[in-house]
Amino acid sequence: MKSFFIGKYEIKLPIIQGGMGVGVSLNGLASAVANEGGVGVISAAGLGLLYPEYRGSYPEKCIYGLGQEIRKAREKTYGVIGVNIMVALSNFSDMVRTAITEKADVIFAGAGLPLDLPSYLTTDSKTQLVPIVSSSRAARLICEKWSANYGYLPDAIVVEGPKAGGHLGFKNEQIEDEHYSLEHLIPEVVEVARSYAGRKGIPVIAAGGIATGEDIARFMALGASAVQMGSIFVPTEECDASVEFKQVYLNAHREDIRIIQSPVGMPGRAFDGEFIRNVAEGKEKPRSCPFHCIKTCDYTKSPYCIIKALYNAARGNMKKGYAFAGGNAYLSDRIRSVKEVIEKLKADFFLSKALL
Repeated sequence: MKSFFIGKYEIKLPIIQGGMGVGVSLNGLASAVANEGGVGVISAAGLGLLYPEYRGSYPEKCIYGLGQEIRKAREKTYGVIGVNIMVALSNFSDMVRTAITEKADVIFAGAGLPLDLPSYLTTDSKTQLVPIVSSSRAARLICEKWSANYGYLPDAIVVEGPKAGGHLGFKNEQIEDEHYSLEHLIPEVVEVARSYAGRKGIPVIAAGGIATGEDIARFMALGASAVQMGSIFVPTEECDASVEFKQVYLNAHREDIRIIQSPVGMPGRAFDGEFIRNVAEGKEKPRSCPFHCIKTCDYTKSPYCIIKALYNAARGNMKKGYAFAGGNAYLSDRIRSVKEVIEKLKADFFLSKALL
């Protein structure tokens, strides 16, 4: 596995740990991946729920929580720490400013087009900017807008295919259409990145359903410089979620993974369970909303409160929540350390390369 650069940062291990909220990928998991040479990623989603002791409004608790998570990660690693911030968050701007102020190494921004992301940089910023896209068209648009408005090009581009866990940037009918597969998307976005080669090298990172060393080798052969992996790091000792949450991954089978409709307005991939079945029966409709966490969510029309559901699940209350999961999330069979997971990925990667 070759190292690559995200802006000025050399990434020794070409694996980015996907950002998973609410409370799944925090400083514990992020620092463990960073210590192995990859990019550890803290999810900014729902951090206000995780710091109830801080006095203030929910948005103020989110700002405080993100600062705390970045600082805690820094105490555990000298590696590269990123923050995943959804564009759909109501407090997107505040969280971006906080990540930059706290000197996060990288901001990964998806669940919407982060067209103004470079506007938050300051003269002494050390943070690199990486949009998450689901098409070459979105990649081209972001490059054009950033270049024209800010004289800035992305430091990398994550391409998230339809086998990803969580919210998907695809219509329901596109999810199983091979024309929208990650195998089709990667070469297209690589071509977009190469068109800017005279100005800046923009590495392309493949994401969505990647679960093995063989997968890594396959997408690198298509032109990706690295991969983003989320679900594989949930059943690890260092993952910040509860043991009960991790056990869902270990007990799951392929048929347990399904596409749901999120209150955010996007389809999502998750493990089926009691809560999702109750949602289908209209039993989880929220009566109020103290958070206003998502721009596109209207609680009077939402079938359930997504931030509460994800928070409950991460804490182990699966009757009142559910777990997002990638298309191959059912493959894990036991809880391992992050080091063990990465060593297995490396071994399988080099074996598959030898067989090519």
